[in-house]
Amino acid sequence: MKLRRGIAVTTTEYGGVLLDEKSGSYWQLNDTSVIVVETLAAGRAPEAAVDRIVAEFDVERSEAESDVAELTRRLVEAKILSP
Repeated sequence: MKLRRGIAVTTTEYGGVLLDEKSGSYWQLNDTSVIVVETLAAGRAPEAAVDRIVAEFDVERSEAESDVAELTRRLVEAKILSP
């Protein structure tokens, strides 16, 4: 997976923001979503994002897997990520 060209990611003290530089659309991200986006943008598998989330937050692996899969699906649907 990789971020589509023209998508900028910025982290903030509250999580992060994805900006579509072409359309001007943006999406706010919480801390775990930032981990997912950064991990996938670096060319790593969704499982690597799950590993980071489980290591950094008090969450069950199954919940992290479900959340990562859902976010990944939504980002692909929005054409932010390309498989």
